[in-house]
Amino acid sequence: HVYECEVCGEVVYRYHSCRNRHCNQCQSDKAAVWLAQQQALLLPVPYFLVTFTLPKELRMLAYANQRVVYNLLFRSAAEALQEVAADPRFVGGQVGAIGVLHTWKRDLGYHPHVHFLVPGGGLDFVNVRWLPTHNHFFVRVEPLSKLFRAKMRDGLKKAGLYRKIPATAWQQEWVVHSKSVGYGETAAAYLADYLFRIGISNSRIVKVENDEVTFWYTNRQTKRRVYTTLPVFTFIDRFLQHVLPKGFVKVRYYGFLAPGGSPWGAATACTRTRIARC
Repeated sequence: HVYECEVCGEVVYRYHSCRNRHCNQCQSDKAAVWLAQQQALLLPVPYFLVTFTLPKELRMLAYANQRVVYNLLFRSAAEALQEVAADPRFVGGQVGAIGVLHTWKRDLGYHPHVHFLVPGGGLDFVNVRWLPTHNHFFVRVEPLSKLFRAKMRDGLKKAGLYRKIPATAWQQEWVVHSKSVGYGETAAAYLADYLFRIGISNSRIVKVENDEVTFWYTNRQTKRRVYTTLPVFTFIDRFLQHVLPKGFVKVRYYGFLAPGGSPWGAATACTRTRIARC
């Protein structure tokens, strides 16, 4: 639709939704709807964003076997997260997590990784009581990294893909990052941006002319904008790297946040009433 102000004559465009999850125009509306739906489920505890990244040695294999490797990436990361968190030195119980797959870097390069938003605490397996994290600290990333790497290795062996991976992939530390992202609504808004983000937004595309596309991204080290110009078909090729297999579920729920997870009500009650036992 095109709207024109009767006073100043300003013209504003409002696009019809194409409902495609890879469209950089339609995702903001979905983020707002999702965020509104989460309000009743938020816990009054600190939240953490934990990110698991595939090393560069696995990227070509991942791109050639997307459905298999992406599913394995989700499963390995989630299992590692749950097992390490179950250690009494950290949480000591079952945690909940919302995971989302991203496949891009800021310059649209191919870079598969998963983000997990995790409430700061978990459920006692036996007594169904809430176990808070200690001093706003979730888990150590070193054991997470090692366990994640081991689970990916075992999964790739079962899938018959292990022999295609350079040995150097298993001789390095795998990148796992954890940071605090605030409480409740603030954390949910933070995740909503991740859930419905795609490789590039319209606002980052500066111009399209002479069969070239110019866009900008923020350099992680300098925090400054970097402008790059690509031939239009190179730009399209980079963008299409991030179109997921048909029907692939890119947002997944684990632990007491899983669909139909019976401990969810107990977790809500324990934290909202601030009592030690239910």
